Amino acid sequence: MGKLTLVSTGAGGTRYITQEAINAIQDADLIVSYTKYAKDLKEYIGEKELFTSGMTKEIERVSHAVEAAREGRNVALISNGDANVYAMGSLVVELLDVKDYWGEVEYKSLAGISSVLALASEVGAPLSQDFCLISLSDRLTDSDLIQRRIAAAIDVDMVIAIYNPKSKSRLEPYRGMLEKLKGVDGSRPIVVARDLGRENQMVKITTAKEIIEAGVENEEVNMSTTLLIGNSTTKLTKDGRVLTPRGYLNKYELSGSKKDDWKKIN
Repeated sequence: MGKLTLVSTGAGGTRYITQEAINAIQDADLIVSYTKYAKDLKEYIGEKELFTSGMTKEIERVSHAVEAAREGRNVALISNGDANVYAMGSLVVELLDVKDYWGEVEYKSLAGISSVLALASEVGAPLSQDFCLISLSDRLTDSDLIQRRIAAAIDVDMVIAIYNPKSKSRLEPYRGMLEKLKGVDGSRPIVVARDLGRENQMVKITTAKEIIEAGVENEEVNMSTTLLIGNSTTKLTKDGRVLTPRGYLNKYELSGSKKDDWKKIN
C-alpha cells in the first residue's frame, strides 16, 4: 500500500513549518506541490522527484498524488498554511472517497500554522474571544453567501479573519466587506498582514476608518494578505499591540480574588 501525506507547511516560506512536516518531505520519494511553494521548500526537497503545477490546477495535483500513492509511492502533497483551512484537505478526502481508495492508500494529514495564527503571534493577543475565518474568494463560494457571513459575524461581535481579500480582477467581495465595516466604530483596530513568514513580510495595524477610506484600490491588500478585524472590545495596548481581552480582569482583581459585583456586571 502506498502512502499519501498531506503536508501543511505553515503561513509562508519556512518560518512556520513544523518538524513533522520537514520529516514527511524528507521521507517521501515524490513531492507534489504548487510551483511557488516548491520554490520556498527547495532546501528540504533537494533532488527528490517533483511534480508541480500552477494556480487553479488543484484537481490535477491532487489526482496525481492520489494515483501515485495508489501505485505504491510515498507521496508528500504540499499545502501552504494548514491544509484543512481553505486548502487541499477537503479535495484530497473527497477524491479518495469518490474513487473509494481508502483500502489502497494510507492517508495522513499534518496540521500547520495557518496565517491567522501567525498574524496573532506578531501583534499581541487579538484572538482571545470567539473568532471566525471568512474567505472572500468567490471562485468556489457564492458571493452573496460570503456577504451574509460577513454581516452575521459583525452582528454577533466576532473577531474576524479575512483570507483571500481581493485580486486585480476580483474586487466586489472586498467592496462589499468595506460597506459592512461602515457599521462599526471607525476606531476599531484592524491588522493588515501580507506575505507572512517570508522575507518581505508586512504587518500593519490600522483602523476600520482607514481601511474604508483606502477603498478597493488599497495596494496593501491582495491575495497574499490576511486581515484581522477586531470586535467591539479589541483595543491597543500602551505600546501599540492589539488586545482582545478574554475577560479575566472583569471577573478578578489583580490579586486573583473574584470581584464581589462580577455577577451583577455579567
